[in-house]
Amino acid sequence: MHTRRTHRRTRTGSTRFRGALLAAALLATACSAGGASTSAGSPAARAVGSTEAATAALTPLPQATPSELSPYYEQKLAWRDCGVPGFQCATMKAPLDYAKPGEGDVRLAVARKKATGPGKRLGSLLVNPGGPGGSAIGYLQQYAGIGYPAKVRAQYDMVAVDPRGVARSEPVECLDGPEMDAYTQTDVTPDDAGETDELVDAYKEFAEGCGADAPKLLRHVSTVEAARDMDVLRAVLGDEKLTYVGASYGTFLGATYAGLFPDRTGRLVLDGAMDPSLPARRLNLEQTEGFETAFQSFAKDCVRQPDCPLGDKNTAPDQVGENLKSFFDDLDAKPLPAGDADGRKLTESLATTGVIAAMYDEGAWQQLRESLTSAIKEKDGAGLLILSDSYYEREADGGYSNLMFANAAVNCLDLPAAFSSPDEVRAALPDFEKASPVFGEGLAWSSLNCAYWPVKPMGEPHRIEAAGATPIVVVGTTRDPATPYRWAEALSDQLASGHLLTYEGDGHTAYGRGSSCIDSAINTYLLRGTAPEDGKRCS
Repeated sequence: MHTRRTHRRTRTGSTRFRGALLAAALLATACSAGGASTSAGSPAARAVGSTEAATAALTPLPQATPSELSPYYEQKLAWRDCGVPGFQCATMKAPLDYAKPGEGDVRLAVARKKATGPGKRLGSLLVNPGGPGGSAIGYLQQYAGIGYPAKVRAQYDMVAVDPRGVARSEPVECLDGPEMDAYTQTDVTPDDAGETDELVDAYKEFAEGCGADAPKLLRHVSTVEAARDMDVLRAVLGDEKLTYVGASYGTFLGATYAGLFPDRTGRLVLDGAMDPSLPARRLNLEQTEGFETAFQSFAKDCVRQPDCPLGDKNTAPDQVGENLKSFFDDLDAKPLPAGDADGRKLTESLATTGVIAAMYDEGAWQQLRESLTSAIKEKDGAGLLILSDSYYEREADGGYSNLMFANAAVNCLDLPAAFSSPDEVRAALPDFEKASPVFGEGLAWSSLNCAYWPVKPMGEPHRIEAAGATPIVVVGTTRDPATPYRWAEALSDQLASGHLLTYEGDGHTAYGRGSSCIDSAINTYLLRGTAPEDGKRCS
């Protein structure tokens, strides 16, 4: 849910990957949760209003593979050295348009690390970190392939494919480095008509850049198409069913796969779940509430620390938020120097991004306190700029990964835009500011980005039931900022075989974050096929 920054939904420099960009557009793009393409198994969903959840379910595809797709399902991958010890890479072909497979291909990057043994090999375990736009291959090589439990890596080939339009798979590109610098500094809390026009112009320039770069591909980066690509990969790898761990937006991708191919769905873990039945505006509003919940948790912790720059033990959490908002207002009037080689200063928008980035992982709270102290008390914006740059995946040379470009491309194709005009944003501001006094205004305006997208949306909100699938584990964290806990509850209720596993804690996603209870339940499921009892809670 972000175009610049959401989930969705990755960033604070962690090799674990946050997994969700979901919600802030200039902050980041609108969280993706629809996703059916007219060229691939679209749901029979009706149009959904801004506060209404969908009732129609994603329609499964026929069990028999169409003959025209056989060349893709029967292809052989030529594995080669990746340049990363222990990993192999290959290129897989998929049809650009599944409805017209003879009219061109898209080339998808695949990587694997073979099962290390001992023990019986259980097949392939596909992983995706979310975003949309996060590199699954980067996640595999930097974390999952070396950091997942040894028993899991011993019995599974660890596999990743960068979805179409992402990273190594024909990446969508929109702006160059200097243009992205300007875009990320755009004021997303406009004070007057002039600033509103500047924000709209920034969204239009971003969209035009994406459209000029990949006019054909931009129509075929939907979540449904990415899920269909995963089925091709499953077959090419020789697996009868898909085994998969997806985080954040990766849960929507995995659930979409289950909805399309319930008979081919194996052991699926959907961690930090999204609710596919919600329209973009409601997704963004509920994610705004999620960031407020996470901030309140940070605020309570901050005032107990001796170095909290936003208050002390006598300061109420709401006052902490008011103090932070006052700091943002000061930056809006006068950005701070940040010691940046390219001359960038810490603006309100960059500072807000830096704070939101730290909400994904409570392990970043100390870094956030130190960065806020430097900015508020020493007038040095370097620390918050570093947090913001890590979120946007800005490199030291001033270039950017394609994370934000792919994020917008997928989100704006998957769902109708949250807002179609600045007037609609203004009308919704009271709801967003109620959801989060600190972040609401910026996240509301950030939800406008898809209004100017050069490609019409292909999907609608819909339920995913996946009737006939084996048990699917849906994981929710009670104070998750990017994918609110209620989304996990909703998805597990929609799935005919959903098992809800709850982590009572902070941060985005739960697997591999320190809870032995969560990790044990998921490891048992992956290795033995035994799902945790529906409703199991861990802390």
